[in-house]
Order: sequence, then structure tokens, then C-alpha cells
Amino acid sequence: MDDKSVYEDDPTKPLPPSWNSNQDRSQQGKMVVGGFQNSPRQPYQYPPRQSQPQQPQVSQPTQPAGYPQQQPGLQKQQGYPFQQPGQVGSPFQRPQLRQRPPRRRHGCLIASLTVLLLAVIVGIFATISGQRVLAFGSAISTQAPLSTQTGYMGTSDRVNVLVMGYGGGIHQGANLTDSMTVISLLPQSHHTTLISVPRDLWVQIPPNSGQYQKINAAYEVASGNGQNPATGGDAAAQKLSLVTGLNVKYWLTINFTGFRDLINSIGGIDVYVPDSFNACYPKNDDADIDPSWIKIQFNKGLQHMDGETAIRYARAREPLEVCGKGTSENQAELTDFARSARQQIIIKAALAKVKQISTWPSLFNALTALQHTIYTNMSLADLTEYALKMDLSTAHRVGLSNQNVLVDSTAPDGEAILAPRNGDWQAIIDYVRQQLYN
Repeated sequence: MDDKSVYEDDPTKPLPPSWNSNQDRSQQGKMVVGGFQNSPRQPYQYPPRQSQPQQPQVSQPTQPAGYPQQQPGLQKQQGYPFQQPGQVGSPFQRPQLRQRPPRRRHGCLIASLTVLLLAVIVGIFATISGQRVLAFGSAISTQAPLSTQTGYMGTSDRVNVLVMGYGGGIHQGANLTDSMTVISLLPQSHHTTLISVPRDLWVQIPPNSGQYQKINAAYEVASGNGQNPATGGDAAAQKLSLVTGLNVKYWLTINFTGFRDLINSIGGIDVYVPDSFNACYPKNDDADIDPSWIKIQFNKGLQHMDGETAIRYARAREPLEVCGKGTSENQAELTDFARSARQQIIIKAALAKVKQISTWPSLFNALTALQHTIYTNMSLADLTEYALKMDLSTAHRVGLSNQNVLVDSTAPDGEAILAPRNGDWQAIIDYVRQQLYN
């Protein structure tokens, strides 16, 4: 890190200067992760928690330079970062256990797969209008379109990109990055590792501030609720560097509202649904407008999907029992791996549609939709090369969860969070290091 002193009081630890992610590992190989769990989608609320004990009063440190002042509704309680189950003597004892929906990881593969879709669209469109592509590259990036920070991916070093997906819009929580995936790539071998970090991980935001929040607020807070996306992206990438131990220099944000528009811009997609299932789905992204749920049903077979239907198909994860609308007929489809498979189906269908010559006249609209969907600190040239180098078919998938290095815990205000097992942040770094595809 550039300034280790900035993070002295941060619960996450800086990357040890002696560690090199390209060193040989004693434990290598593909990891198969199953049974991920994470908390219910926010801001949709479940039965109220039991009241919490009185919290200790902790003086508020001066907020570090470079971060905007806290926005209303964003500040969390200060004090101890977390309590692990069974721990006694903490000022915020975990409430008595009760029945609640299972915790599921929020990693969204749409985010990383969209990078591939971008490469195909740009490649095709470049043959039609080079000037339009350059203008597009300037609009989506902090860098000049044809510049490079990676030697056009000619490097042998590991290149790490944080891909963040957020809901978009102007409602509360619209810029919370509920999908956070670090794509770690060795360009020469195409070896790719996807490291998913759950949104509920409890960290100090801003660094050295004494204020703790879920990690999905790092982008929202630093960007001033989306007003300065470059500052937000840099802060989130820096935080993920501390958590994973990887040198995460680059970031890409994906607005899921824009992804919906992208599908619509190419006239929708034809999708073969391999297995029927149903689920609860928020009736409106903004719970302040409508916090209720609807029942969605997908039947096995070929169907045409518009953007909204495609997003629902890709992101559905809550069983009908959650919203009291019956019993889900196929809960296996609501697991993490099933959702990832559905998201791959959506991206493959979109790629197939884009490659059709009959779709090419719509690519002007597609680029416009993408321009409102993604933003990055990688140049268009680097991002396109990165997408072409990635190999998602054989990628190793690593999910930080309460099944390995994290534990369920409770924040001072009673919300469910995740914390390092035994408070050991270094164990997370070691775990990621062991699982990298070398």
C-alpha cells in the first residue's frame, strides 16, 4: 500500500511488503465451493430483532481527508467491530437465535461476464465506426481509450480487477455494491480466479475513522453516493486489497439498471430455461416506494426475455417461503451455483444475439446502454484485452463465506454481519493466496 500508516487502526491489515502473489504455493488446485449462505436482500426487512443492550459511547475520530462527509443514513454505530458467536463480555451480545431466511452469498457473475460482452460488442462495432468506439471509451473510463497501464496485457504479472455491481437509480442504497468480485488474471497463461467477497463483511469505513459498516458501503461512502465514481472505485479497490491481500489496482462498476437497458437495446434475448423454478422477487428496487414481493415463475423451455425478465431470471434467489407466497418447487435453483449458471446462460444468450448480423444495426443503442452501465479506471484498450485474456470456462471460484474463513456475527445496531473467524484478517489473505489459480 502507498501509506501503511493510514490503515494502522483499520481492522483489515495491509498487504505484507514481502509477499508476492506470483510466488509458488504449496497448496494449489481448483477449489469447489458449495453451500454459500448470506443475508436477505436489503433494504427489504424481516421481523424486527430483539432489542440490543446499551452500546458504549466512543468518541468519534476525525474523518480522514479524501472522503466526503457522511451522507444521511449511511453512518453506522461506532465501537467494537463485531462479536463472534459464543463470545462473552462484548457490549453487544448476539440476540437469541430465531428462525430466519438462510444467508446466501451475493456474488453476481453477471458483473464479470459483462466484461466479455463488452469485448465482443466493441470488437464488432470497431469495424463499423472507429470514432464512435473512441468516444465510448472516453465516456466509460478515467483513461484515454487507446492508452495502457498494463502494456496492453503483455505483462506476466497478475492483474487484479474489482468488479462491482450495484442496483442504480436514485433511491436509498442505490449505490451499495451488493456484488463484489475480484477477477485475478495471469495474462500469459489465461489462468483466471474469481474471488467473491460478501457484502456483509464488517470493516472500517473510511479507513482509520473508527466507523464500521458493511463492505458494500465502501464505494457509496467514498463516492459521495455516486457523485464521484472514480474516488469511490479507488477506495473500494483499496479496501479489497486489504481484505484479500491482492494488489487490486483496477476496478469496474456495473449498474444493473443499465444492464437491463442493454438487453432491451438489442431486442431482448432467446433463452432456453433448463429447469423450472419459482421465487420471491422485490416488486420495486426502491423499498420506500414498494417494499412488497412478487412471485416469479420460470418454466422449462425456450422463451424470449426482455431486460427485466432476464434480470429476474439471473438474480432470483429468495424461496417463496420468505415472502409467504407458498412453497418453492425447486429450491436447488436458488443456490449460489445455480444462480451463477443462470447468469452464464443470460450472458451466452446476449453474446449469441450480438454476434448475429441482424443485430448489428442495434449496436449504436447497445453502446449507448453500455455507456450508462459501466465505468472503470482501465482504458478501453486494456479492458478489451483483459476480457479476451480471461478464461471463465476453467476459472477457479473462491467464495469468502461462513463456510470457510468468516463467521456470522451481529453489529452494534443488531444487523447481521460477517467477520473474520477468530478475528484473524491474515487468515483471509492466506486462504485467498492458497486458492489462486497459478
